[in-house]
Amino acid sequence: MKSIGFPGLHRFVLALFLLLIGQPAFAEKRVALVISNAAYQNVAPLPNPVNDGALIAATLKDAGFDVVDFRRDLPAVETRRALRDFADRTRDAEIAVVYYAGHGIEVDGANYLIPVDARLERDTDVYDEAFSLDRILIAIEPAKKLRLVILDACRDNPFAKTMKRTVASRAIGQGLAKVEPTSPNVLIAYSAKAGSTAADGDGKNSPFTSALSKHLTTPGLDVRRAFGYVRDDVLKSTNNRQEPFVYGSLGGEDVPLVPAPAKAASPAAPALSPQADIRRDYELALQVGNKSALNAFLAQYPDGFYASLAKLQLEKIAAEEARVAATEKARAAEQERARLAAEGAQKAQQAKAAADAKAAEQARIAAEKAKQVAQEQAAVAEQKRLAAEKASADKIAAEKAVADKAAADQATAAPVAAPVDKDKAVNVAALSTGSPQVDVTKSVQTELRRVGCLTGTADGEWNAASQRSLTLFNRYAGTRLDTKVANADTLDAIKQKSSRVCPLVCEQGYKPDGDRCTKIACGAGSFLNDSNECEKRREKKPVAKRDSDDRPARRERAERPTRDRPDVRTRRPVASSGGGGGQVVCDRGGCRPVSRGCHLEFRTTAQGGPYEGGGGNVQVCN
Repeated sequence: MKSIGFPGLHRFVLALFLLLIGQPAFAEKRVALVISNAAYQNVAPLPNPVNDGALIAATLKDAGFDVVDFRRDLPAVETRRALRDFADRTRDAEIAVVYYAGHGIEVDGANYLIPVDARLERDTDVYDEAFSLDRILIAIEPAKKLRLVILDACRDNPFAKTMKRTVASRAIGQGLAKVEPTSPNVLIAYSAKAGSTAADGDGKNSPFTSALSKHLTTPGLDVRRAFGYVRDDVLKSTNNRQEPFVYGSLGGEDVPLVPAPAKAASPAAPALSPQADIRRDYELALQVGNKSALNAFLAQYPDGFYASLAKLQLEKIAAEEARVAATEKARAAEQERARLAAEGAQKAQQAKAAADAKAAEQARIAAEKAKQVAQEQAAVAEQKRLAAEKASADKIAAEKAVADKAAADQATAAPVAAPVDKDKAVNVAALSTGSPQVDVTKSVQTELRRVGCLTGTADGEWNAASQRSLTLFNRYAGTRLDTKVANADTLDAIKQKSSRVCPLVCEQGYKPDGDRCTKIACGAGSFLNDSNECEKRREKKPVAKRDSDDRPARRERAERPTRDRPDVRTRRPVASSGGGGGQVVCDRGGCRPVSRGCHLEFRTTAQGGPYEGGGGNVQVCN
């Protein structure tokens, strides 16, 4: 059937065909596991987890999830069995969600979720009694499009206070530790930022879960934007004491948990112009968002402005598929290289595996760049399309107003002006796109200011200062956004960051305090050093001085007489008179004759004694 003869009927057939081939995209399988642990056996029970789990389970069921498995108060054995069963359900699913409410704990930087029968008397008990966050990630790994883990487990944990540490250096942290998922398409949401605790709240549900039930399943709302709304609600309800946080990343496409409803055409809608027909069919193909829909559009409209847009969208999809394939190939090559190295394979095999891994990584990087280029081209084309359509509508409205005024003025005196053709085709490629680009640039600059990377004003001019601020964002956020242009993809990437990204830099004498610099005040006896830190002043110790009056005392000690005890040094005997040899020996007790068989010797005392320098005769017997 040709569209020339029956345009209205053809549009209906094409729309119906696009919806039919698009059904698999909307019929994607979604599964969820909800675990709520409240009745702990060895510590006080928790008030809210069961209520929170019931609310999330009902929310996901109402959103049309194919499987919602709600479990409560699970011991360790049943927890592992539930995860095993859920892993089987995720094998043919596009989206897998795990929600956990209960106690969690961080030990040496690793996160563990605690079943109700756990006994954590020592820090090492956590390895046997609890189960790690990695176990949950393994259960949802088969899901193809999105793997989401939500943890309302950042409470003040009583186990951490009573645990005995078997190793003094083993750290038991507050809340949960920061995590960086290594698999693609994984998001891990905490009810409070890593290292902090969350509140149960005063109501039936925690502030975090209440916000989740409100925003998470909004039809057509990207899951990252939904968590941004959750963060805003929780900060507001807790007076900025609790800030939820999301770890991990997704690609450039929106990933809603619930797809947006299809727009049904009104039966009473007026007939459209040929250009409007093409536009409507293009928007329908774009809404379906898969290759089949876009190829069907191109088969019907192979040329023209909207055909070029459809081709750009196909290139964007192909670039994403190439990126995913390259990422998977790089991961497999790296695993093979690690396996050969671990098994001690021959050097040639290891070298080949290393070369394959390097080539795969280079291919992955190239695919990432190609995807970025395709996304930017598609975004710019969409901006042009929207601007062109707005200009076309404005032009038609202006022409209609002029025609109506002319008809009213000349109703009696002149022929009525020819009516304006509302369906007149417009050369949309030639229309200006300056205003939308300025709006996008201002939005990007505003977001850069919010995350602390831009200090200037959001004036809509993408100058050198704005480019430097985006370069800083790339450095601290780990992204590779093109700094030469501000586009919609850049705006979405920055909006995903819910808090400051670029560090706050303060002058000497000031320190960062939230989003501002405060003056450093050092305490008494301290001063601010060159490292911008307070340092204690050192007191000078008094230097010992030699007393000059000590010399007479030392001379007096040197002049004292020697003791009677001689040292080992001897001199030859000196002659003395006395009977029986005629010799006598004298000391401080008086003089007496030398005994028979003895003789006198002259001996001196040792140096440094009380009688230093003296000497005398000593009786020596054989």
